[in-house]
Amino acid sequence: MGRQSMIGRIITCDADITEGLEWLCQAEPRFADVAADLVPLPLRLKPEGFGQVMSAILGQQVSVASANATWQRMVEAGMDQPENVAKTTPDDLRALGLSRQKALYAQELAKADLNYAALRELPDGDVIKTLTAVKGIGLWTAEIYAKFSLGRADILAAGDLAIQIAAQDLFDLSERPKEKELRKMAIAWSPWRSVAARLLWAYYAQMKQRDGIR
Repeated sequence: MGRQSMIGRIITCDADITEGLEWLCQAEPRFADVAADLVPLPLRLKPEGFGQVMSAILGQQVSVASANATWQRMVEAGMDQPENVAKTTPDDLRALGLSRQKALYAQELAKADLNYAALRELPDGDVIKTLTAVKGIGLWTAEIYAKFSLGRADILAAGDLAIQIAAQDLFDLSERPKEKELRKMAIAWSPWRSVAARLLWAYYAQMKQRDGIR
């Protein structure tokens, strides 16, 4: 079995986003109804490695503005490098704006010494399993990393609040869908669930006049 068949499509450029969006608009009329107002969808690809996982951890359950500000302080202090995080103290990390819990998670990640290059060769499920084995990396964080740093085309991140809010409005649901319900809905959006997520984040930004993801 070849690498491509093991890991599926990889998003590398805007043309991939366009292809995925065209597919989604044919598969789901609600997407087609709003796509013209939301294009071009952002590529959002990011580098690989410790810094991007750490950045995603900082984005858990806080506003985009707050996460951006904390991450900027981390970068300025050199705490986007695992060796520096491993040598510092939780109190030093808290002084940069991390909660007590996230400071501990940062050090757990630094000590884990993950082989980030090897993640490129793993199927989505194994990427998620490897990342979530590290204390502090939840499913949302692992999926965000796989989606943006590894370019995986078929990951929704159904636990994302902004995606849930956008889906409720777009699909005229009586209440915000829970993660399990949204994952079930999104089966029909495979193999382009990562593009569906980008569309739903764009729809959320249009609704709320603020970004729902970094």
